[in-house]
Amino acid sequence: MDFSLSQEHELIRESAYKFGQTCVLPGLAERDREHVSDKDLLKKMGDAGFLGMAIPAKYGGTDSDYISLGIVCEELERADSTARVVMSVHSGLHSMTLMQWGTDAQKEEWLPGLATGKLVGAFGLTEPNAGSDASSLRTNVRRDGDHYILNGEKTWISLADYADQFLVIARTADAPADKPNYVALIVPRNLEGFSSRPLKGKLGVRAGNTGQIFFDNVRVPVSNRLGDEGDGFKVAMSALDHGRYTVAAGAVGIITACLDACNKYANDRTVQGEPIGRKQLVQQMIASMVKGRDVGRLLYYQVGWMKNVGLRHTRECSMAKWVNCEAAFDAANKAIEIHGAYGYSDEFPVERYFRNSRGAMIYEGTHEIHTIVQAEYELGYRSDKPLKYTLPTYPFA
Repeated sequence: MDFSLSQEHELIRESAYKFGQTCVLPGLAERDREHVSDKDLLKKMGDAGFLGMAIPAKYGGTDSDYISLGIVCEELERADSTARVVMSVHSGLHSMTLMQWGTDAQKEEWLPGLATGKLVGAFGLTEPNAGSDASSLRTNVRRDGDHYILNGEKTWISLADYADQFLVIARTADAPADKPNYVALIVPRNLEGFSSRPLKGKLGVRAGNTGQIFFDNVRVPVSNRLGDEGDGFKVAMSALDHGRYTVAAGAVGIITACLDACNKYANDRTVQGEPIGRKQLVQQMIASMVKGRDVGRLLYYQVGWMKNVGLRHTRECSMAKWVNCEAAFDAANKAIEIHGAYGYSDEFPVERYFRNSRGAMIYEGTHEIHTIVQAEYELGYRSDKPLKYTLPTYPFA
């Protein structure tokens, strides 16, 4: 068992960290305060090669492994959650799911553009009345020759106003209510009947684009379907495995950012003639953050390794997302405590970490859902069946 990272991993970490410092952080405080997203960030990430992470070179990707993808997500979220959200949605939920379920023709058509950032992909599962209960989807399709007619709406969609195409999960209109049938479709933005609008007033991830997307008799070619008709729910669940992995890795980045801020503040701030870092209660909080960071890395490294070798990892990915996101929220809360009144002000970044980390405990599965998932695996109420399609293992052929 080898826990060392390769030289390539270390170089990728350094590159992602520098990108966060030079391309994400400048102007971030103002964008976050004004709820304005950086439209150029996607292009910058594409130019840097990040959008092609864990995609084979034959499809225009970087040929890097899945652990590399996690490292990039960690370092991007160390700067701000908005950058990691792009990776989670574009690379995790969209591109990796296409890589897993797409036909050769579909992968050849879409992956090169996605890997370079010429195409931006997003994911549409959540609806106004279907969040954790994904089986209650109302967005529906009916077959019309070589097309599906798509109607409905999705909400809380990251990159809703920027994405060129969406992986949308819908139910077939003619299926009985007690036996829903789902399909997964790649829906280009430019199809007639598609529209989007932004959501404002978010607590966190304010510098990121989130919105609603609407389908009014949108004609989607049957050739845009991933998997067979009826595979839609399986496609959605496998997409969540990929997305949750990136969220779990990013959560470690928030913890690291909290430590960066607290280490500096605790050494600079003095009380009664000595740095507050000398105070045992402050040290206790710092040690708790370190524990969360180191445990969190091991959890997402394990999932990355399982992806590399082609092992099913739904339980392990749920565990990493659940544990790491709770640890990130706890770290941000403690970071505010260490900063005192300054932690309650946007003069320091820890209040932004607090707001952003709270969102990660909701999206990609609430912490209550992951609690139930882990208990059901342990009790024997839940087990994994072999998947019809799996991700390509690393190194890519």
